[in-house]
Amino acid sequence: MVVELSALHWIYLGFILAIIGFMLMRRDTTLICIAGILGIGILATTSASGSVSGIFNSFIYAIKELLGTILIISIIVAMSRVLIRTGINELMISPFTRFLRTPALAFWGIGLIMMVTSWFFWPSPGVALIGAVLLPVAIRVGLPALGAAVAMNLFGHGIALSGDYIIQGAPKLTADAAGIPVSEVMQASIPLVIVMGVVTTTTAFWMMRRDQKLGTWKDGLIASTHNTGQAFDSEASADRNALSPVTKRWLAVLIPILFALDVVAMFVLDLQGGDATALIGGTAILIMLLITMLTHRGKGFEKTTNYLIEGFLFGFRVFGPVIPIAAFFYLGDSGFLAMFGEKLPEASLGIVNDLGVALANVVPVNGVVGSITLTVVGAVTGLDGSGFSGISLAGSIAQLFGHAIGSGLATLTALGQVAAIWVGGGTIIPWALIPAAAICGVDPFELARRNLKPVLIGLVVTTIVAMFLI
Repeated sequence: MVVELSALHWIYLGFILAIIGFMLMRRDTTLICIAGILGIGILATTSASGSVSGIFNSFIYAIKELLGTILIISIIVAMSRVLIRTGINELMISPFTRFLRTPALAFWGIGLIMMVTSWFFWPSPGVALIGAVLLPVAIRVGLPALGAAVAMNLFGHGIALSGDYIIQGAPKLTADAAGIPVSEVMQASIPLVIVMGVVTTTTAFWMMRRDQKLGTWKDGLIASTHNTGQAFDSEASADRNALSPVTKRWLAVLIPILFALDVVAMFVLDLQGGDATALIGGTAILIMLLITMLTHRGKGFEKTTNYLIEGFLFGFRVFGPVIPIAAFFYLGDSGFLAMFGEKLPEASLGIVNDLGVALANVVPVNGVVGSITLTVVGAVTGLDGSGFSGISLAGSIAQLFGHAIGSGLATLTALGQVAAIWVGGGTIIPWALIPAAAICGVDPFELARRNLKPVLIGLVVTTIVAMFLI
């Protein structure tokens, strides 16, 4: 498979490196992303009007792709506002305090619960379910909001999604591309997922505790979704006393039951991804409406709108910095045609995938180089923030290396899958890890920076382990 790289590919790669560099220097990347969109638009359309219009169209495309996530986050926050103001949230979380008594127990407890939930329902719905209930507990026992976000992120979008042993979406894609049974990929991925998960989470936890002791830990808060209820406006006291203690207790029991029924419905009706998220979002809206009407009675109609506005303001405040960078990286895959109305050359697999194929064609073939190549290719194709868009390519390249080496095809396939999803599935790409960041009220870029070193260390160790398994 030979892919000829054009100026379009090189310009795109140059801007990727610039964006990564600015992120590492803790500088804002919005201007660089817009410049990248404009530059690629000029090359693609050879038209000033087409390239300038492409900037706006790219923003529209990014918003469309992210809209589901924006909505679920906004709705969950709107629901949490009324729970906080009525004091129901405090009754809901009280049973969990006996189990999550220290920051360490909170970190590992939230992470493990997130991992198990994500195996069955994928991480985005899991973040909404777990964050709304367990985050206040974690904050109360001393785990920083950013630490809770790291735990949910690494265990959910990292460990659970990279293995995907229950839903099997990821191994199905890579196995089909590599021409081997799904069971072989899943079996080969087990040691890699374990190594990657253990190294990454323990490194992240150690770095968090170290920085806290040194006083260099920054929580990256941009907004709070977990206030304790003391710092509201003049109506706060009336809101907290509007419901009787008995009503609050019944509602505190009813809300987890409703979400538990959602979990059962997801399993029974085989709801996944967007369908599962929609079920949770609809339930959250109904909960918000019920409590708002019970609390505010005659003013419930107006208060419902106010809570929704608060939720949407929070959602777009979080997503505002993310839309430009997401718009740029969508150019590397499905967004190119939508943004500029131009088609890539017929042989092209997409800008990002073309770069991955070109990399595979210029390296020698052996187990060591094959492992390194699959990790790099998986990571590169994950830069679009999808995680899933490039794993078919990883499977195809693993097939090339596996047949050339004569062994290790399943291991190489699993390695490419793990790398692509850990990078693009939502651990170090800011716009992909927004669900956890938004639920915890932390800056997604700070969360990405906090995850970067543990994930890179994990990828290095996992790649070395794969070399011995081939």
